[in-house]
Amino acid sequence: MAEHKSQRVEISGENFPALRAFLRGYFHEDMAEEYDSPEDAAQQFCEDADSEERTAVAADWKRFIEQTKGKPLDATNSLLTRKLGSAIKLSDEQVSQVSAVFARCLRR
Repeated sequence: MAEHKSQRVEISGENFPALRAFLRGYFHEDMAEEYDSPEDAAQQFCEDADSEERTAVAADWKRFIEQTKGKPLDATNSLLTRKLGSAIKLSDEQVSQVSAVFARCLRR
């Protein structure tokens, strides 16, 4: 029997602990002043974090994106802010930019 690529689980801090820690530490209310953009914040995280942390956050982000694919942006942002601790809402372009940063992080 083939294994599913990504198992669907409830989106919560418990099920996405690395992503929650990243969002709370980098996507906080002063993010724009400190990093300019979500893309820059994600890039800074990749520079600050060790390999294990980068891998965990990038994997959680990828799983989150897979599970929210096709959902309205408002619903995705609600999950990011209400369930995972982000203080900012992202545009579609910013979601793509952060995804690209984490894809590069995984290749390190």
